[in-house]
Amino acid sequence: MKSKRFKKLPEKTKDQNPEPFEKLLHELKKNCTTKFDESIDLSLRINNKQKKNEINIRTVVNLPGGTGKTVKVAVVCEDPKASEAKTAGADLVGGDEFIEKIKSGEMNFEKLICTPAMMIKLSKLGKVLGPKGLMPNPKLGSVTEDLKTAIKNAKSGQAEIRNDKDGNIGVSIGKKSFQDDQLLKNYNAILDALEKEKSNNTLKGDLIKNIFATSTMGVSYKVKLSKAI
Repeated sequence: MKSKRFKKLPEKTKDQNPEPFEKLLHELKKNCTTKFDESIDLSLRINNKQKKNEINIRTVVNLPGGTGKTVKVAVVCEDPKASEAKTAGADLVGGDEFIEKIKSGEMNFEKLICTPAMMIKLSKLGKVLGPKGLMPNPKLGSVTEDLKTAIKNAKSGQAEIRNDKDGNIGVSIGKKSFQDDQLLKNYNAILDALEKEKSNNTLKGDLIKNIFATSTMGVSYKVKLSKAI
């Protein structure tokens, strides 16, 4: 059953002609009628079913406008690098004992970073970390010797782009309270990352089939595929 709040929102917005993201921002924010600071989210469908292979995208994007979220970062590293991780702002730092805690299910963090040397030990916890999307990955910059940069990126605002088997990608680009230019910069960063992924893959035709934008408790609008001005 639809709530009184939801019934007041515009109807059949998915059937409207697509509009550039910058023109939809006002409507998206206007529809944020809850008491909390709703997220502005994108739902993308990519052309991942190819004749010769299937396109699977998994990457991280540094959002220039931030995410509006406080990320708790944990680091698994050798003892000599522990002070570097703490100075860089890591919330949790440890080595072998920390790995044992993770193995037992103690995972009170949102992002896990690891040095290459410790990754050999941590990789055995694939069944524990994998399903939660917490396993460090060199491609995502979370297996590295440069802990300072990795922690800074994780704290400042990153979004992970990952498609499911049907080619769907869901990603949040900020909050209603963000300035429009913050959201536009984040939107463009997502498109730039996908354009880069397209060039890295042998792909026929367009990579992105369609984009829809919505707020957490709002309604969805079809976005005209173009960079925001």
